[in-house]
Amino acid sequence: MEIIFEYHDVASSDRLEAHTKEKLEKIFTRYDFVIRADVFFKAENTTSDLTGKSCGIRLSAPGPRLFSEASHDNFYDAVSETVNELVRQLEKRKDKMKTY
Repeated sequence: MEIIFEYHDVASSDRLEAHTKEKLEKIFTRYDFVIRADVFFKAENTTSDLTGKSCGIRLSAPGPRLFSEASHDNFYDAVSETVNELVRQLEKRKDKMKTY
């Protein structure tokens, strides 16, 4: 399992990386076929106070890559929503991979 972080217009943060690794550990332990995660943090100019901090995560697994992105007022909420969406996508992928 490998996690790669990329920052666009945002200063890197060890605390944010630790929070993201903690969330992604649940995915790596539950779905052993996921081998890599690319995490993208970026700050966007928006007119809304509820958005602007965006987190995107791309997972490498058998088949097409999985991607999810969320935008909130802080990165921690964006990471949580992104991971929850990826779990839903992984459940669908796992159901398709079952052998009968």
